[in-house]
Amino acid sequence: MANIPPPGAAMIRKSSGEQAAVHIRRLIFDGELRPGDRVPQDEIAHTLGISRIPVREALIALEREGWVTIEMHRGAFISAIDAQAVRDHYELYGLVYGFAARRALARHDAGLVEQLGALERRLVYTNDPEEMGRLSVEFQAAVVDAAHSPRIKVVLRAMSALVPGEFFAEVPGAMDVQRRGLPAVLRAVRRGDGDRAADEYLRLMRRMGDKVVQLFKDRGLFDPSDAAA
Repeated sequence: MANIPPPGAAMIRKSSGEQAAVHIRRLIFDGELRPGDRVPQDEIAHTLGISRIPVREALIALEREGWVTIEMHRGAFISAIDAQAVRDHYELYGLVYGFAARRALARHDAGLVEQLGALERRLVYTNDPEEMGRLSVEFQAAVVDAAHSPRIKVVLRAMSALVPGEFFAEVPGAMDVQRRGLPAVLRAVRRGDGDRAADEYLRLMRRMGDKVVQLFKDRGLFDPSDAAA
């Protein structure tokens, strides 16, 4: 049986399936499970104190996201991580948030600029990764809420985090990218320029994707033959 470490003490309350998915992503991220490895479903269920049913639910979700491959009568196996897929993931975030910014500005939400400005003033000066994460979430949520589009929220909920744990603590250089990127978005919002805000979001998320690719490369998570890495 593989030596699978227990989940971190900071694991937040989630459904059993979501908890299992987060834990499996963490095992991949930490190199405990490598491409080609069989996912030890019984051990993961025992470690998390859950049945195998939510573990199987997690694996189905992870297969949709490209993390694992499920083979009939054989089990689930870790898939090779592709650098271009990581970049695509963050580019999609940029497109969705850019779309939200356009919609928000088209609706002329009078309080949006003030709300984003208050968050930006705190965000650019913090050196705390946890606070950076919280303020960033509030900034993005304010844009999405101002768009008044339930479909945007559905799309964002369907996109999983590639980096488990505290993103800005895990990804070197991500805080600097965010400090430059979100103020650029805000400047465009202040001018009422939805197209420029969308462009800035896309530029920000592409840079963030590059940082995550470098992190995955440094951790040896990519196939050595992956030319995009």
